[in-house]
Amino acid sequence: MFENLTDKLSNVLRSLGGKSKLTEDNISDALTEVRKALLSADVHFKVAREFIEEVKGACVGQEVLKSVSPAQQVIKIINDELVKLLGEGNSQLRDDRPLRVLMVGLHGAGKTTTSAKLAKHLGKDGRKPMLVACDVYRPAAIDQLEFLAKQENFSCHLDRESKDVSAIAREGWEKSKSLNSDLVIFDTAGRLQIDDELVDELEHLKREINPHEILLVSDSALGQEAVNVAKTFHERLGLTGIILTKIDGDARGGAALSMKKVTGAPIKFLGTGEKMDELEAFHPDRLASRILGMGDVVSLVEKAQEHFDEEESARMAEKMLKAEFDFDDFLSQMRQMKKLGSMGSIAQMLPGMGKVQVGDKEEAALGRHEAIILSMTKQERKIPRIIGGSRRKRIADGAGVQIRDVNLLIKQFSQMQKMMRKMKGGKMKQLMNAFGGGGGGLPDLEGMDPKQLAKLAKQFR
Repeated sequence: MFENLTDKLSNVLRSLGGKSKLTEDNISDALTEVRKALLSADVHFKVAREFIEEVKGACVGQEVLKSVSPAQQVIKIINDELVKLLGEGNSQLRDDRPLRVLMVGLHGAGKTTTSAKLAKHLGKDGRKPMLVACDVYRPAAIDQLEFLAKQENFSCHLDRESKDVSAIAREGWEKSKSLNSDLVIFDTAGRLQIDDELVDELEHLKREINPHEILLVSDSALGQEAVNVAKTFHERLGLTGIILTKIDGDARGGAALSMKKVTGAPIKFLGTGEKMDELEAFHPDRLASRILGMGDVVSLVEKAQEHFDEEESARMAEKMLKAEFDFDDFLSQMRQMKKLGSMGSIAQMLPGMGKVQVGDKEEAALGRHEAIILSMTKQERKIPRIIGGSRRKRIADGAGVQIRDVNLLIKQFSQMQKMMRKMKGGKMKQLMNAFGGGGGGLPDLEGMDPKQLAKLAKQFR
C-alpha cells in the first residue's frame, strides 16, 4: 500500500547524502518534497503540514554523527515522528471477559468478514467467540456471517425474521451467557454514505448493549474521505479504535497516516488480505519501518513462529545437518512458507526488499514447483538422481509444464544438495547453532548484534 510513498521518501532522503551538517537550507528542499509525497499519498493536508514542521524542528542544527550519514539521521527523525503520528502507546483491546465489541462502518468496508477475522484472532488467546448478526437490511450479510461462523466453529446468533436490531443484539447477548462465550462481536449494517438514520440506529444499539469496544472498520482505499468518515463516527459514537482493511491493495496509504491525528481514535488492527488469518495487530513502529523501506522483520518472525511447526522445523534442521534433504522436505518447506502469505507480502517485511517486484510470475513459479514434485513417484522424490529423460517427460506431462521447467527445478535442487554436502557437519552445524541452536528454533533477530551477524555472514561467503 505504501509503495509509492516509500519510493518518493527514499529518493528525497538520498539527496541529503554528502552533507556534513543538517541545516535549514539543506533540508528545506528535501522536506518540501516529503510534504508533496505525503499529500500525493492522500495524507490530510493539515496532518502533512504539522508533520513537516515537527520533522524540521527536530532536524535543524543537529550535528551529523560520524557513524551515520545525514540521510540516515533524517530517517531516524522521520521514523520517530511517524511513530508519533500513527499513535504511540498501547493499541490493544480491553481485557474484559466477557468482551462486547460493536463493529461499525460504511457499506463495503468489510465489516462482516473483519468481524469473523477478529473473532479468530482473539480466539487464539483462548477466548470463546460469538458473532451476532445485526445487519437486517442485507440478507447476504447474515448468510455470510453464518457461513464464516460455521467455517471457524464459532457460535452465531441471527434472526432472519426480525428487523429490530436492538432486540436481536439483546437476544444474542443473553444467548452468549448460556454458551459461556467471553467475546461477543456485533456486526452492524452500513450505508454507502453516513446518514442520520444509520447513526441513530447505532447510538440506540450502543445504549442497548453498552459495548466495551466500538471499532470502525474503514476501507484504506477511501483516502481522505476515510478520515472524514472516521471523524463523524467518532463524534457521534465515541470510537475506541479503528480497523483498516485492504491495506494489501493499491491504496495510497494516507488514511493510515491521518486517522489517529484527526480523530484521536487509535488504529488497532490491519486487514492484510482476504484470508481469515490475515488480520494483524497494529504496531506504529513497525508500520513506520515499512513506510521508510526498512522492512518489518519482527512481524515476519512472529508470523513464522505462529505458522511453522516446531517439530517439523527441528526435523528439517537435522536433515540439513546430515545433507539428507529431499524433494519431500522441499515440498514441506514450500507449504510452510505459503502459510506466511504471498511472496510479495513477505518481501515487504524484509529490509531493502520493498522495491523488489514479486508478482504473479514468482507465485506461479512456486505453483509449478509444487505440481512438478507432486507428479514424481515416492522413489523419485527420495532419490532425484534416478530421474532420467523419460521420467522427466512423464513428470512434465503430469504437472502440465514444459520439460525445461522440470530440468530447471532438478538443477536448482541438485545445486542446493551439493552445497549442503560441502557444509555437512562443520559450517552447516555452526550456522544452525547460530540461528536457534540447531533445534529448529527461530533466531532472535530483534536482539542480535549487527556486528556479530555481519561477522557470521562473512564466514559463509
